[in-house]
Amino acid sequence: MDPLLLQPRIHFTRSDAPVAVEAFEALTARYGQAPRAECDVVVALGGDGLMLETLQETLESVGEGAAQERRPVYGMHRGTVGFMMNDYSEDGLIERLMAAEAAAINPLRMTAHRIDGETRVAHAFNEVSLLRERHQAAKIRICIDGRERMPELVCDGVIVATPAGSTAYNYSAHGPILPIGADILALTPISAFRPRRWRGALLPRHAHVELEVLDPERRPVSATADNIETRHVTRVEIELDASITHTLLFDPGHGLAERLIREQFA
Repeated sequence: MDPLLLQPRIHFTRSDAPVAVEAFEALTARYGQAPRAECDVVVALGGDGLMLETLQETLESVGEGAAQERRPVYGMHRGTVGFMMNDYSEDGLIERLMAAEAAAINPLRMTAHRIDGETRVAHAFNEVSLLRERHQAAKIRICIDGRERMPELVCDGVIVATPAGSTAYNYSAHGPILPIGADILALTPISAFRPRRWRGALLPRHAHVELEVLDPERRPVSATADNIETRHVTRVEIELDASITHTLLFDPGHGLAERLIREQFA
């Protein structure tokens, strides 16, 4: 935070969990509630799902003022999973915001082409995942920067994850944890059947990933950017969108870089 902002204007947002609602009422009564467009910082009360929703909200803004609308976000854990959140306390919030460490993150841009010809675009701060929609395994062709790297992956799905999202779904699928400053993305299969022993790949940060669904009529596949799902896709293009930057705030010594290292020794 800017040290000159002795009393930052805070906009609180929350999930629907009772504990988050209770925290919202207590904190807004104590620190006030600035309008979103006029605040200096957003404080999100909930879990990682709310954090992703909060980041997604500003992506709907377009035009010259969009960058100014992306206020830094400080999360406090009042939900289920809180990897991207700080510990909750009603006391000393102003001091915590003033001392917070910043982490800048860029989202992935997913362009999903559907079987009906429609194209949908969405962003993901954690990962883009392709998943089979029926009992049959998906068959996916993988191209990187216009070059075919795998003609057919038979699997339940595949994930492209950012460093910030590498400890989420990617890690559960046995993908690698990436340091927050790493210039790489993780490409991780979900229950790969053929090639059976393929464990995925590490890709340059600015790689253009193209995932083509083979036999989409018989083996339908959905594509999800964080929590935004597109069903019946035929082809999905994924690349980092460096034009969008969000800033997350963390208590000193508990930033994303430290959390990603600590997670590997848990």
